[in-house]
Amino acid sequence: MGVLFGTDGVRGVANQELTPELAFRLGRAGAYVLAEKTGKRHILVGKDTRASGDMLEAALVAGITSAGLNVCLLGVLPTPAVAFLTRSRAAAGGVVISASHNPAPDNGIKFFGPDGYKLSDALEEEIEALLLGSSEHIPSPTGVGVGRASLCLEAVEEYLEHLRRLGPPALEGMKIALDCAHGAAYALAPALLEALGGRVLSLGVQPDGHNINEGCGSTQPQALVALVREEGAELGLAFDGDADRLIGVDGSGEVADGDVIIWGCARHLQRHRRLRGNTVVVTVMSNLGLKRALQKEGVRVLETKVGDRYVLETMLQSGACLGGEQSGHIIFLDYNTTGDGLLTAMMLLRLLVETGQRLEELNRSLVRYPQLLENVRVRDKGRVMQSPLLAAAVEAEKLRLGEEGRVLVRPSGTEPVIRVMVEALDPFRARQVVDQLVGVIREIEGGGELAAAVQGSWG
Repeated sequence: MGVLFGTDGVRGVANQELTPELAFRLGRAGAYVLAEKTGKRHILVGKDTRASGDMLEAALVAGITSAGLNVCLLGVLPTPAVAFLTRSRAAAGGVVISASHNPAPDNGIKFFGPDGYKLSDALEEEIEALLLGSSEHIPSPTGVGVGRASLCLEAVEEYLEHLRRLGPPALEGMKIALDCAHGAAYALAPALLEALGGRVLSLGVQPDGHNINEGCGSTQPQALVALVREEGAELGLAFDGDADRLIGVDGSGEVADGDVIIWGCARHLQRHRRLRGNTVVVTVMSNLGLKRALQKEGVRVLETKVGDRYVLETMLQSGACLGGEQSGHIIFLDYNTTGDGLLTAMMLLRLLVETGQRLEELNRSLVRYPQLLENVRVRDKGRVMQSPLLAAAVEAEKLRLGEEGRVLVRPSGTEPVIRVMVEALDPFRARQVVDQLVGVIREIEGGGELAAAVQGSWG
């Protein structure tokens, strides 16, 4: 990973870490690299609803046009829409100004290549080298050579038509509750479902620049659960700030996470002979129940590290068309190059309409293992994770659980935290294993050694 680019573009607190000056330089360097690679002279730019988006967009566009490229301004639009339109409109690249499910003060700048995929590590490193080193060779044209920026709002209809083709022919008055997180889908999602004949109840559709993801959306679906129950909706759909994730709520008010959606869509695609390679890609955080259920259906399950970039890499390597995360970041590779919450909603609704199922039935059909997750704050993640004592404890607990559970201990990518996750059919056993491993981590963190009697108890 580079100095500036993380796993999902350049992120930081807007106007503090992610400044207009940095956005301008990113625009110049990114435009130059993409134009050199593709020979194309226009770039698409979209954003979510954060107040800082206007500031960063102005600086970014100034940088791109100062390098001699034209900009197609898409306005507020989901991240996956920018990925789709970058490819369909044969652009040199696309840029999204968004921090996804993060709070409003944060923002980010993420590039897509002409194929609609996130930039490779090599291209990001090339852009970063220009920012951190000499960029004198980036052209600064004058007169007619300066790039222009223009509104391309008609492109939105192209994306919506793509979604309509993939969704159910009609929703026939289905009562659907939405939570758009005051984010990028706040206008598109209700319009799309109403155009298909749905009766739509909406939350999170009044963005003010500061309320994105605030107590709402796919990471906090409690308000949507309450709305579904109060209004008797058939289901609820919750997006995150840039609408690349989707979480469902069934008619009884129970959450249907990404694992449930993957479970249903995998079987539906399999029955229609559209599950390429009969393979699904999931992450180590996906519930063991999902993996076992898919395997019983004869589906090959490939497992990756947490993160959509790892899911996508494995999908491309294996030829799979479906993959995703428990968080609701799901990739349908035959229809888009990144996770797409609105596309996922269309695929889920099509499944329900075509099978006549309710989401409650789908939710209940996946038997999930009870899952416990505990975060342990530490000073040095590397030292704890490299401890032979922790490795021995983890192996011992895995042996104790055997086929009846799973243990995962991993460092957080963004916080000074070790995450301990245990799944077991018996919740009491899961609690015991979590407590044991948390105790080991705290002992290592404290610099002491566990007593031999405790170590002997693992056997």
